Amino acid sequence: MDSNSIINVLFNAADTTLQHAYIPYSHFPVAAALRTPEGKIFSGCNVENASYGLTICAERNAIFSAVSQGYQVFDDLLILSRSVKPMPCGACRQVMAEFMAPTAKIYVATQDKQLITYTLTELLPYSFKKEHLNHD
Repeated sequence: MDSNSIINVLFNAADTTLQHAYIPYSHFPVAAALRTPEGKIFSGCNVENASYGLTICAERNAIFSAVSQGYQVFDDLLILSRSVKPMPCGACRQVMAEFMAPTAKIYVATQDKQLITYTLTELLPYSFKKEHLNHD
């Protein structure tokens, strides 16, 4: 599958999920869709909570959904909002680093298909890795 086809599939999955964002506080809907090497697509949206620390971002929602179904490696991720290109927060970037290759493509898009492409390394050049843990 070429990159334009991948982007279209991810965009459509995220766009469908965007309507399910639970955003009573920020009123800022975000959805994400990711692709496994096998081509399986998972999506998620942001879900807010009155206790803000319990809110989950769309990116982590999509990743955790995939992990809960047995997938742990992802090639591409698209993040979508209505009119502003949504940049992933630091927590999401670190979770992405756990499951995506440094050269994995992260697409940031708006519903009118304005798109910017990053690699994971560009978004988080010095991520914390499992290898950094001391297991003496």
